[in-house]
Amino acid sequence: MQIRVNPNRMELLRLSRRLKTASRGHKLLKDKLEGLIQEFVAQIETYRQSREEIDRELPRILRLFVLARLTGSEAAVYNALMQSRTTMNLAIEEKRLMGVTIPEFKMTIAKPESGYSYLETPPELDEAVATLREFLPRLLAMAAQEEAIRRLMEEIERTRRRVNALEYVMIPQLKGTIKVIRQKLEELERGNITRLMKIKEMRMKR
Repeated sequence: MQIRVNPNRMELLRLSRRLKTASRGHKLLKDKLEGLIQEFVAQIETYRQSREEIDRELPRILRLFVLARLTGSEAAVYNALMQSRTTMNLAIEEKRLMGVTIPEFKMTIAKPESGYSYLETPPELDEAVATLREFLPRLLAMAAQEEAIRRLMEEIERTRRRVNALEYVMIPQLKGTIKVIRQKLEELERGNITRLMKIKEMRMKR
C-alpha cells in the first residue's frame, strides 16, 4: 500500500526525511526490545529462585504454628500472639528499568509494645513468630518481582508492536511511495528531454 501524495520533488524530500527518521526509530526500538527481553529473562531467573525459596519455607512456617497449637494450650498461644502484635509500615518506591517504572516495597516492623511469657508457650511458637518476621520482607520482595515482570511483559509487547508497525507497514509504505514518485519524476524528466529535443530539431530544420 502506498501513501497518497502529489508526486513532486517537495513530497519526495519530505518522505525521504520521514523514511530516515522511521529507520532510525526502528533501530532504536529494536535495540530497546532486545534490552527489555534480556532484562525480562534475568528477572524471570531471579523470580524463579525466590519463588522456590518461598514455596519451600512457607509450609515450614505454617507447620510451626500448627505444632505450637498442638503442643501448647490454644488459649496460651492465642494470648501470646495477641500480646506480640505490632505495626508494620509499608513504603512503595519506584525505579526506572529500561524505561519501565518498577515498584519497590520496603517494609519495617516495629518492636511489639509488650511480649509474652516464654514459660507458658511452646518453643515452636517462638520459632514460628521469629521466622515469620524474617519471611515477610522476602515475600514482599517476591511480589515486587512479579509486578516488575508483568510490567516488563507489557512494555515488551508494546515495543514489539511498534517495531512491527515500522518494519512491516510504515517503512515499506514510505519506500514504495518514494519509488513511485521517483519513477514519475523520471518519466516527467524524460518527457521534458524529449520535448526539448523535438523543439531543437524543429529549429534546426528552419
